[in-house]
Amino acid sequence: MTTTETEPRRPLGKESSARRLPWWIKLPAALAVVAVLVLLAGQLRLLPGLDDIFGSETKDRSGPAVLKSLRDMSRYEGAAGSFQVVVDLEKDAKFLPDAIRGTRTLFVGSGTASAYVDLGALKEDNVRVDKERTTATLVLPHAKLAKATLDPDRSYTVSKQRGILDRLGDLFSDNPAGEQAVNKLAVRHISAAAKDSGLTARAERNTTAMLEGLLTSLGFEKVTVRYA
Repeated sequence: MTTTETEPRRPLGKESSARRLPWWIKLPAALAVVAVLVLLAGQLRLLPGLDDIFGSETKDRSGPAVLKSLRDMSRYEGAAGSFQVVVDLEKDAKFLPDAIRGTRTLFVGSGTASAYVDLGALKEDNVRVDKERTTATLVLPHAKLAKATLDPDRSYTVSKQRGILDRLGDLFSDNPAGEQAVNKLAVRHISAAAKDSGLTARAERNTTAMLEGLLTSLGFEKVTVRYA
């Protein structure tokens, strides 16, 4: 009696399955691996010149600016100041810890504020000239502070802490209200600092010096400027 030895059947493993995959499935996978390797090499600076290929590009698709109104300027800006303020704005939720709901933003705001004298409100009684046209008396309104403006190029957010719920909310929104809150608070602090800095008094002195020089060059020998 003769026995025939049969070769044991090999189990179907990963190797046999991979051999049976058609080429149109293997090709996209190979290309994906190559793309990942190229991106990693670009991030690690292993291949120079990849930044020009995979770098980001900024496009300005804004429309043209539209003129809304025009107005004549009749005030003399006598003084201006630059200010900087550190805004620490914290918003908490009742009965919830800060780790769950709450924000705290540390923001550095830089801006300017100016003081001006309104010359457009002058009437005939505010300007008196003698018959010889050698003496002039001017009664001007007191200087006022213009609205402070924030410089976006010199203002920046140092840190922003958010709770879990706030982080989830930011996934669906850019939270423009939060940015607007710190901007308004920075402008408010800059306006308060400008009020205490003596800008209005400086603007009145500079306006007086300007008018005295102007009228003296026109032939007036005595010029008096008062504020009321």
